[in-house]
Amino acid sequence: MPLAIFDLDNTLLAGDSDYLWGRFLAEIGAVDGDAYERENQRFYDDYRAGHLDIMAFLAFSLRPLAENRPQDLVAWHARFMREKIEPCITAAAEALLASHRAAGDTLMIITATNAFVTAPIAARLGVAELIATEPEMRDGRYTGRVAGVPSFREGKVTRLQQWLDAHGATLDGAAFYSDSHNDLPLLERVDRPVAVDPDDVLKAHAERRGWPVISLLDAPGSVDHRHL
Repeated sequence: MPLAIFDLDNTLLAGDSDYLWGRFLAEIGAVDGDAYERENQRFYDDYRAGHLDIMAFLAFSLRPLAENRPQDLVAWHARFMREKIEPCITAAAEALLASHRAAGDTLMIITATNAFVTAPIAARLGVAELIATEPEMRDGRYTGRVAGVPSFREGKVTRLQQWLDAHGATLDGAAFYSDSHNDLPLLERVDRPVAVDPDDVLKAHAERRGWPVISLLDAPGSVDHRHL
């Protein structure tokens, strides 16, 4: 069963869950609104420009997990799913997942966004395999630090290879869908790279390489991966 691998933010979702989580925390008063918003936006702009310091960003984004009780975080996340994530799930994205599921492919989401934020989203989308940046936990609480390799840029390749080794799997026939030039290291490794509503850098690269370019933003009808 070939792998069908999906980036999450701005690919399967019509939005960025990491950025939206930060905005949500500011809106509910869980963080210092103005200061947090400024830093959140700065890191997001750095990401889109291709020069994000991932460890600096994770120190920032994981701090609220360490500063709040797990039960509060879980309650907030349930509200976050309803208010911020559900509106970002498009019919076209769900149709694409359904198409790969019907073909018998193994579905996987691979994302730099931390697993606390993304695991419920992957479950909502019906994707069992998730590779995400893992926030460290000790004694039932988050520490604010990262466990293992962040799944960002080349880290996605590293984490995916660890998964392949553990499952005795290969990338033969694998597809990878992404919106971002930050994912070029992994896009270059798969047999079927697909650019989804790509940023300008990825779009230009995809056109040079002859990769499919698709949109999952309010696209009419379903998307059939077999035509890609």
